[in-house]
Amino acid sequence: MSIVVTGATGHLGRLIVEALLDRGVPAGQIVALGRDVDRLAGLAERGVVTQRADYDDPGSLQAAFAGAEKLMFVSGSEVGKRLVQHGNVVTAAKEAGVRLVVYTSIANADTSSLVLAAEHKATEQLIRDSGLPYVFLRNSWYLENYTGQLPTYLQHGVAGAAGDGRVSAATRADYAAAAAEVLTAEGQAGKVYELGGAPFTLTELAAEISRQTGGTVSYLDLPVDKYTELLVAAGLPEGYAAVLADGDRGLAQGELEVGDDLARLLGRTPTTLAEAIRAAL
Repeated sequence: MSIVVTGATGHLGRLIVEALLDRGVPAGQIVALGRDVDRLAGLAERGVVTQRADYDDPGSLQAAFAGAEKLMFVSGSEVGKRLVQHGNVVTAAKEAGVRLVVYTSIANADTSSLVLAAEHKATEQLIRDSGLPYVFLRNSWYLENYTGQLPTYLQHGVAGAAGDGRVSAATRADYAAAAAEVLTAEGQAGKVYELGGAPFTLTELAAEISRQTGGTVSYLDLPVDKYTELLVAAGLPEGYAAVLADGDRGLAQGELEVGDDLARLLGRTPTTLAEAIRAAL
């Protein structure tokens, strides 16, 4: 059995490779792909097969997928370019005769109005239309989106445009462990998982930071346009700021809240917000 993991130089892809190794998959049966193979040297030293692959280079994908039984297709990071890139991946997987494609999508991709969801929804349709057996892992937000901003929160508080909406965020490691479970379990073709942890509001995020630090961190809720302006003033490019603010708009409408699929795949409770904050402090 050969499991090919795309995007293995990124945070999630690398963790998926690690999770497969932790589950006892022989290193020689895992193929880790990335644009910069030098960044995969540590995996190569442990026996993982490494190979260059670029979503913009169909030839590299065809060579990398040759002989693959299962493809862990980690979605690309270049918003606005992903549909063409993902089409290259799907075409190469079809030509290689891959027996299962596991794709990292977004929560509620089929109904979500988020700007970020459009390319995921279209990619899911490309995969369906290809006739390839598939599994869709519809991941909600990463807890690291929030814990990575703890210094800012402690200094300025939490700001957003999420209202009282709840987000089912989970750690990258938990999403990776769920992916490894799907890749190594039988009978997964055709399944769609809505993945995320215990949901919380941004007001609850601020309260938990306050509780653990002994400080006073509050949540400032803003209209979407005002939150965009705040992010731009903080130094973010306008387009990126608009996408982040749109994410909060969707969060407010419940589009990033999901059920307990992640817990069922993991066989345990996912890492909680409180645990993630404690680990990051």
